[in-house]
Amino acid sequence: MTGHSRRQFLGAAASVAGAASFPAILSGRAGASTPKAPKEFKVGWQKGTAILVLAKHNQVFEKRLKSFGVESVKWVEFQFGPPLLEGLGLGAVDIGAVGDTPPIFAQVAGAKLVYAATTPAGQNAILVPKDSPIKTVADLRGKRVAFGKGSSSHNVTVRALAHAGLTPKDITEVYLAPADATAAFNGGRVDAWTVWDPYFAIAEQKYNARVLIDTKADHLKSHSYWLANRGFAESYPAVLTAALEELGKLVAWAGNNRKEFAEFYAKETGVELEPIRAAFERAEYAWGPLTDVHIKSQQDLAATFHGLGIVPKKVDPSEIVWKAPTQ
Repeated sequence: MTGHSRRQFLGAAASVAGAASFPAILSGRAGASTPKAPKEFKVGWQKGTAILVLAKHNQVFEKRLKSFGVESVKWVEFQFGPPLLEGLGLGAVDIGAVGDTPPIFAQVAGAKLVYAATTPAGQNAILVPKDSPIKTVADLRGKRVAFGKGSSSHNVTVRALAHAGLTPKDITEVYLAPADATAAFNGGRVDAWTVWDPYFAIAEQKYNARVLIDTKADHLKSHSYWLANRGFAESYPAVLTAALEELGKLVAWAGNNRKEFAEFYAKETGVELEPIRAAFERAEYAWGPLTDVHIKSQQDLAATFHGLGIVPKKVDPSEIVWKAPTQ
């Protein structure tokens, strides 16, 4: 990316407010009297959450929240969703993004968090080695399948198995974070691996993984969620609103500038460009508060996991959906 195009990139990502303003429920802004704000805003992020990589680079929170009295932004990195939400519930971070499944485990554990916004999930897939004899999901019976426990890939695995007439008891579950799962998959220590983009795209292009099924299938579609620490959301609603608005702007920009976004992300993270291009091209870019459809989807997920004995008690996700105060 040239210096000129990089300046255009930074400016464009910061100036799409008109095209990507968050719905009215989140339209509050700092007015004549500055709202209450913390000294520090703590963001839980994963390198796989590309929008947050962009937000960190562009310092969008630092710039927007300064007027509220926020003096610094702390970025706390996590490898995947469940540990991020553990930190969120404990107040180690104020906001973070995860797939559909980690919030269920967190709510069951009593974590003090709330759903704040939603976006379509990145693509997930169940992968097998190129020459594997496994041809269908039904062929996973008795096989070792790797995924992150409590991650979005956990739900993809459960739903794919159910559609094929199987349950988790019909496979050997191998709980691994993406880095460890990569080594296990390439080393032949597991028969299949369920994972999300960009790990999915990297495995396809770099390790010749073959897709058994992916979340383009209607019965596997899902969403990702932005969550906040409950105490933070209750104490600093204007700050949370402003942060969500900035994220909405970046989502809109990314959806309209996929090629440039991919080039930025590859350079920023050191990941090869081609799999990132593939992941970003098949991603959906949308943004907004939770609707009844999202809440019902999460309720169904919670009920399924409880019914299978994956989580020990029933929870109702509708009880922890945050709504910004109206002015």
